[in-house]
Amino acid sequence: MDFYKLKVHFIGIGGIGVSGLARFLKAQGAIVSGSDIVETPIIQALRKEGIDINIPHAKGIIANKDLIIHSAIIQDSNIEIIESKKLNKQIFSRKDAIKVLLSKKQVLSICAAHGKSSTSAILASILSDSGAIIGAISKEFDSNVRVSTKDTLVFEADESDKSFLHSNPYKSIVVNIEAEHLENYNHDFEKLKDAYTDFINLSHYALVNIDCPTTYEIYNRIQKKQNAFKDSISHKPLSDTHLPIITPFSPKRDIKNITYTLRDNLPFTTFELQNFGEFSVYGIGYHNALNASMAILAAMDFLSVEEIRANLLHFRGIKKRFDILQELCTNAPCIIDDYAHHPTEIVATLSSARIYAKLLQKKCEAHNHVTQDSYAITAIFQPHKYSRFKDNVDAFCQCFEDCDNLVILPVYAAGEQKIDFDFPSLFKHYNPIFATRIKRINQHIALLNDKYEIIQILNSGIIIGLGAGDITYQLRGEK
Repeated sequence: MDFYKLKVHFIGIGGIGVSGLARFLKAQGAIVSGSDIVETPIIQALRKEGIDINIPHAKGIIANKDLIIHSAIIQDSNIEIIESKKLNKQIFSRKDAIKVLLSKKQVLSICAAHGKSSTSAILASILSDSGAIIGAISKEFDSNVRVSTKDTLVFEADESDKSFLHSNPYKSIVVNIEAEHLENYNHDFEKLKDAYTDFINLSHYALVNIDCPTTYEIYNRIQKKQNAFKDSISHKPLSDTHLPIITPFSPKRDIKNITYTLRDNLPFTTFELQNFGEFSVYGIGYHNALNASMAILAAMDFLSVEEIRANLLHFRGIKKRFDILQELCTNAPCIIDDYAHHPTEIVATLSSARIYAKLLQKKCEAHNHVTQDSYAITAIFQPHKYSRFKDNVDAFCQCFEDCDNLVILPVYAAGEQKIDFDFPSLFKHYNPIFATRIKRINQHIALLNDKYEIIQILNSGIIIGLGAGDITYQLRGEK
């Protein structure tokens, strides 16, 4: 499909995934417009880039559009969908659009339960001439999209709506697999595993983390089928068949000598990878070394090791992933925004925060006026979706061991029906503070009750917000 001068309208353009497609199509010469239900920083940024956006949805804006693309959460009852059907417009879901957009690209498709945004952004930094569509804002190029004339495209694939199966993977990169988004797989983990199996089999090459038990299970499943298939056609040339070449990667075996340092108060992870020597990457934590290693190995077909080592230093993190909004100083706390919304992610993020606190303390230990409380970690947790909390309730109740203080906000429903949980009983062992919302007041964070009265001011230590809802805007003083 030729998108040049095509009038493409995105319903639900404010989502990070859909906004990426909108930017990508605009760069192809399409005339892009969109709509959503509420004003957000993403929408404001899209407007500055010349994209016309209507708030809220309105059927009157559909008439002169050539193609309609909608996000996964848009229902048939949406007034713009109804009008589009009435006018016989061509309508694509996001995953259908992905299939068309990526059909002629050499796609490095990254998927995982955790870490796919970071791995994608790191790989985009390494392959600096490639295009990129990422599910987060890379601080290196201040966008979730980078346009390139090259055919190679780094793409963050999404298993939640099965759209990763439409990503035309030249190379499938699987960082890990967990029982996430099972509502789209009839709550059957086996069906999610089958989808990942298909994702790998669609590719020419694959890189998989075999230290993840589920990924290892799928890797063995594919290898057994490949071996049986090869035996059955031993008299035929293998060039007539499509079998992905899979590279297994074991972080526990292949990553060594991890160290953490501060450079201008910013965290870096240094590690040795296989026999390729030492690498340094922005960020902190074991998971950071793992994500970077996956990106490094995925890039080996395209660049020399020395080019990879140098380009890796271009990575400057992504927004909402251990995103340091304010550095620690004598009169103000360190404020960090993190997207972690699953127990596995929360454990990894708080572990990173503890390492960061120790690095800061070591750097400033000569200052006698600095107390231990100056490095206390306060986690502000906004649960994301009732279904996720229900599916992982025991793990959520055990994942905050690495913080000194815990604040719990109401569940961000994301459109789901409310489920009642006894949060005070479930989390009583942490002695948490319950707040209705938070508010940025200059350099400090205020905790508010349901009457929007201040119940406490957080003005010291390390404050880290955890969640995939609107906590990011509250931390930044944007809401």
